[in-house]
Amino acid sequence: MIAIIFLLVMLGLAIFAASQGAAALPIGEIMMLVGLFLVFFGSGVYISVVLGALALLSGFMFSDRPFWLFLGQVIWAPSSSFVLVAVPLFLLMGEILLRSGLSEQLYRALNVWMRRWPGGLLHTNIAACAVFSAISGSSVATAATMGSVALPYFEKKAYSQRMVLGSLAAGGALGNLIPPGITFIVYGLMTETSVGKMYIAAIVPSVLVCALFFVVIVIHGLRTPTNETLPPITAQERWRSIIDLMPTALLILIVLGTIYGGIATPTEAAALGVVASLVFAFIARKLSFKLLNESAEATARNTSMLGLILFGAYMLNFIMTQLRVPQSLAEIVSVLPLPAWAIMLVIIGFYLALGTFMEGFSMIITTIPVVFPVVKSLGYDPIWFGVIVTMLIEIAMISPPDGTVMYVLQGMRRTPGPITDVFSGVMPFVGVYMLAVLILLLFPGLALVLVPR
Repeated sequence: MIAIIFLLVMLGLAIFAASQGAAALPIGEIMMLVGLFLVFFGSGVYISVVLGALALLSGFMFSDRPFWLFLGQVIWAPSSSFVLVAVPLFLLMGEILLRSGLSEQLYRALNVWMRRWPGGLLHTNIAACAVFSAISGSSVATAATMGSVALPYFEKKAYSQRMVLGSLAAGGALGNLIPPGITFIVYGLMTETSVGKMYIAAIVPSVLVCALFFVVIVIHGLRTPTNETLPPITAQERWRSIIDLMPTALLILIVLGTIYGGIATPTEAAALGVVASLVFAFIARKLSFKLLNESAEATARNTSMLGLILFGAYMLNFIMTQLRVPQSLAEIVSVLPLPAWAIMLVIIGFYLALGTFMEGFSMIITTIPVVFPVVKSLGYDPIWFGVIVTMLIEIAMISPPDGTVMYVLQGMRRTPGPITDVFSGVMPFVGVYMLAVLILLLFPGLALVLVPR
């Protein structure tokens, strides 16, 4: 149904543009490109293969230039970017922290302070995911790490399994929004936007989303209390929790403090974070060759997957630019009799629909080259849009039926159950996440208030 609607919308825009003389491509070619896009992405083939094959087919079918002579340079440019080095470094840091036990220490410490709130441990899920996101940069890594730590705490406790899984999925989705999110690095690389400024712009939206998540859990806790008798928090527990939080706080200070203070670039800060995580693993007496080997293997797998997707996407973006597809779409939008906010709502709705059947990272890779020129032509700030599109991608990662984070948590469940438990549990959080996007659309200054100009 989404594919049919998308095809009809594109056809309508193409016809309207042709009537206004704004289309750079004939209607038939536009429809064929859209059709190829939908067929490939609906075929279940690996996303990197889809992107590369679609780029080659589009080039051979529609371009009269020897584009293959430039593909080597097109692929080499992003792969040699200094900014992109931050991605494997952040992934490696997260893997080391997971295997060194720091994530479990973090969860236990936060639980001391939040277990007496209405909703209890559910608040700890959100808070622990938010803090771990500040040293991870990946939603999937955050969900997998905190899920493995948190789920044993809920065994034999009177908590709704749906809310437990939903809160962990929602908290895991914060991994890309809270700096140093990897999505910002990719967006900045593709649009030549400052990654450091986007990290600063993401602070207020991150606080807003976390606050809305806490509100959802408080309402749930007041409506369905667990009647669990909790012992009072002793002074010894408080001091122990503060000590347990110190390594995480120091890591956040090292990574984000050096970026915000202008001392280091995101890539340099990621390298400092890796060194610091190794030091903490050594202090915890967990540093070993086995830990380093397993962390390096996991990082290599994830980096290779992301690299192949990125290379295929750059090939496709190069071909689309040669065919003037982004320019054509920007010209189409410029002659539409709609205000800028209405077109932005259409773009947001497009991302929400796309997120129901496409993985989040693939969305930003395939859509930004086409959507970004449109957004700039509407007069919106690129930094603001970077935050918005990251939030939309996070929503996609927890949106049924294809949300990556939800399937990660479903595979980690201690007690068997249907995937619909995760779907229903995460929906209240998806709703308030959409509310946060709407708030930033109405008040864009919230995302830009801290950004230096």
